[in-house]
Amino acid sequence: MSDQIVKTLNHLIETSKNGEKGFLAASEDAKNPELKALLSKRSQECASAATELQAVVSRLGGKPEDSGTVTGAMHRGWVNLKAAVAGREDKAVLEECERGEDHAKAEYQKALNEAALPEDIRQLVQRQYDGVLRNHDQIKALRDQERARG
Repeated sequence: MSDQIVKTLNHLIETSKNGEKGFLAASEDAKNPELKALLSKRSQECASAATELQAVVSRLGGKPEDSGTVTGAMHRGWVNLKAAVAGREDKAVLEECERGEDHAKAEYQKALNEAALPEDIRQLVQRQYDGVLRNHDQIKALRDQERARG
């Protein structure tokens, strides 16, 4: 077991847990029922990603993270979500989600670029990263639609 691999995966677990919490908060604040459902689904997907990574860390003999971090949440922008969207429109919710996904993209890119991951773990991280990219692009497109509405 490489301590660096476990550290990298635990960092991605924290990132996923922060996303789970952030998307859940966003789904509670969104006004549009379809957007609420989409953000709730994204929260569940982040939870699933964290669970997958936790299983790998355990398999490697490490101790998996089981929550996000205050520092990570602040980096993701999720801590400020409630204050940022209180009384505001779905556009503000989407802007905060996009900011969070920007951070997730950067963390996954860093893991893929810097870590010497075994091929099976690299494939898992790449698959999750591809999901982060899809989420980001969808959130950005929805945000752009909200901006166009005025």
